[in-house]
Amino acid sequence: MDKINLPLTEAWDKTFARSEKVLHEKAVFCNRYGIPLAADLYLPKSGDALAAVAVCGPFGAVKEQCSGLYAQILAERGFFTLAFDPSFTGESGGDVRNVASPDINTEDFCAAVDFLSVHPRVDPAKIGILGICGWGGMALNAAAIDPRIKATVASTMYDMTRVNAKGYFDAEDSAEARMEKRRTLAAQRTEDFRNGTYLRAGGVVDPLPPDAPFFVKDYYDYYKTKRGYHVRSLNSNAGWNATSALSFLNQPILAYANEIESAVLLVHGEKAHSCYFSRDAFRLLRGDNKELLIIPGAVHTDLYDRVEIIPFGKIEQFYKTYLK
Repeated sequence: MDKINLPLTEAWDKTFARSEKVLHEKAVFCNRYGIPLAADLYLPKSGDALAAVAVCGPFGAVKEQCSGLYAQILAERGFFTLAFDPSFTGESGGDVRNVASPDINTEDFCAAVDFLSVHPRVDPAKIGILGICGWGGMALNAAAIDPRIKATVASTMYDMTRVNAKGYFDAEDSAEARMEKRRTLAAQRTEDFRNGTYLRAGGVVDPLPPDAPFFVKDYYDYYKTKRGYHVRSLNSNAGWNATSALSFLNQPILAYANEIESAVLLVHGEKAHSCYFSRDAFRLLRGDNKELLIIPGAVHTDLYDRVEIIPFGKIEQFYKTYLK
């Protein structure tokens, strides 16, 4: 770990304005698979033994997009925060590039907790995590496996294992449909090996078809416009490796959500196509320290960057209640 060396961009290349209320630093740490992870730290200008929050997501995004925005705003509210790029993406290490894993990406959250646990300005008994979109599901999985995590927020959550294995709204939930996906992906593995390259699945569709469903238009409005485009974001560009979906087909990440003892807050937009993920996940949770907050009228990407809609006051109070 002493030999970690990643080329990190020093310029402010975020999709949001820099706050003068907090300090900003770059950091690198390794997960237990030896993959170096790149992070942005957002720090209150004074104070030690701080409560800390690690932030990641959405699935296919980078820390210069909404995870950094969340981290910066929470730092303004007194938390030591860290927004990181997952393994194989953004400025983080790992080869092959542009691949996801329910195991490794859950571990990425736990590795962020490792880093925070030994930082001199952090109280290791006051560490929480926040996952956005697909990393909301990863955050719940991390909370189930890592009791060092005292409080978890999942915002506009996706369960990526469910949507890959069963399709949207579980419309492809059959052994036959899953086997067809396996055959297609297995054949692509052969082609990738033969070609010596990995086929990319494509990011958000561009140009946008006139008959695109609303949620695709919703993603386009964020990832493909000035609002949220970033050069390192998979969703803004060529997307994940096509075979990245393989491990998500048979590794459900919420299998032990009912055993999470620490506090959980699920936040979702009422009009989001994805709202069923949070509603169903909430039914799995046990204990009186669990809460589901539905934001009236909000769609999926409203909780990416619409600071007037994202309930930062509620999130702040949640962390202050449980990170003490």
